[in-house]
Amino acid sequence: MGLASVSTTATTTEGGIQLCIFDLSRGQNEGEELDKILFFFPADLPFPAQLSVIGLSEGLITFTRIFSPEVACEVIEADGHSHVFYEAEPDIWMVMMVEKSKEFEVSRRIEALRKVLKEIHCLFVLFHGSIRTMLEKEPSGGLVRSHLYPFIMDYLTGFFVGKKLKIPSFRDCLKERGTVQMLTVGREAAIEVQALVKTLESSAGSTPFYSLVLFQDLLVSTTLSPDDTINLFTYAVLRQTPYALSALSSSRSYLQKGSTPSHIVAGDQSVCVVRPLQPNKWRKGEDGFLTTEIWGIDSNSLTPVTPTVWLQQNGEKMYLCTYQYRSLTLILLVPVSSVLNWEQGLSSVKQQVIEHASSKIRTVEEKLSKGWSGENAYHVGGYRYLLVNDNTHVSRASPPGKVATLTKESILALSKVREEVDLEKNRAKCDNACRRTDLEICIRAKNNAWVIAELNKGDELYMVLEKGNKTLLYASEAVEKFSNRYCNGAYSLD
Repeated sequence: MGLASVSTTATTTEGGIQLCIFDLSRGQNEGEELDKILFFFPADLPFPAQLSVIGLSEGLITFTRIFSPEVACEVIEADGHSHVFYEAEPDIWMVMMVEKSKEFEVSRRIEALRKVLKEIHCLFVLFHGSIRTMLEKEPSGGLVRSHLYPFIMDYLTGFFVGKKLKIPSFRDCLKERGTVQMLTVGREAAIEVQALVKTLESSAGSTPFYSLVLFQDLLVSTTLSPDDTINLFTYAVLRQTPYALSALSSSRSYLQKGSTPSHIVAGDQSVCVVRPLQPNKWRKGEDGFLTTEIWGIDSNSLTPVTPTVWLQQNGEKMYLCTYQYRSLTLILLVPVSSVLNWEQGLSSVKQQVIEHASSKIRTVEEKLSKGWSGENAYHVGGYRYLLVNDNTHVSRASPPGKVATLTKESILALSKVREEVDLEKNRAKCDNACRRTDLEICIRAKNNAWVIAELNKGDELYMVLEKGNKTLLYASEAVEKFSNRYCNGAYSLD
């Protein structure tokens, strides 16, 4: 749900962005208002100003519930900025205030910003569990605050340019956060991948575990649920794949502080705070497994403590073991409850798995590398496109280097089209949660480029054609040709 033309006096800083997390169920009594604040960026904003922002957000949430009790507030458009809302958990709200661009009529898609908030929360829950559970464990809020601040600031590292925060803008409209990018493999390679997964499962003996297989930054195989796959894939691409390791090692952020867990006092206990999103903290060990000191050092073996994550699928705590061979990354998730003797027992499981699967790993990597044509593997000449399957949460897009060749006018036009599509999808969701939105949009941008959007039974296609002539027939034939070759004929402009 969204409202427009709301006038507020709140200001934004650090690149026109404010980000807060608060609990509506806390701080309801006079003098206890600060209790509801769980996170605020920028942190140096005076408390009265923070309370003003959160009080305004709380009022807007309460007001919109009068008109839409079943659908949570998603955006409020003010004269100079937008309030973007995401209810991460019951009564746990994440709100981003974004200053509107004075240069462009459209600068940021609201749904894209909501997906940033969702990704932050999903990754936090992956490593720390739910915010509500932490609040129940330590009601003062000190525990969850001490975890949220470093976690979110480490996440935002990738959005900083110098000291200015650059949240996704209209230039990112050919990307889709919250999806995985799959590698297309031939039949022979697919058989080898399937054999590898079966070997991994059988080599651990009676120890059950899940696995993900990635090649470069693309998903090849998963035995996890869709939500857990997205979360682990997102983390791997951010911090663990060969490209992530090489890219992070060549860049530094002014936000980086510390290399080991810090201890804080929450209530009557000293709590260890790990920072899983710290850049430049993973390295490849001699045995091929990635190691990090983020979780500390085991006092008995004097080796780095193995990371753990929480699965949404079953709420189980799992060891996160990541193995790399050349361009292949294997993520193995082993239940903590199934491993005896802690690190020593886990080391035996990892060694057993790799010994049995090493030849399969080499075979799969060689076959995938042989069929890999580089970072422009999914470039289609003359097209700049994004394909999204809303059912499987899989996306594919033109390579970033090719998207960068589009003119500003084309990108702005596509961003406007995507905003319209988002609105239509939200209307359909409000009218009927089970109904899919099918639509076709084809417009002519100011620079004469064709901008196209098509939705068909959960499949979405967004496309820009800059080198076309002036006829709609050309655009229709171009989409038809693309659809027949790459989408099994799912789209057309007939």
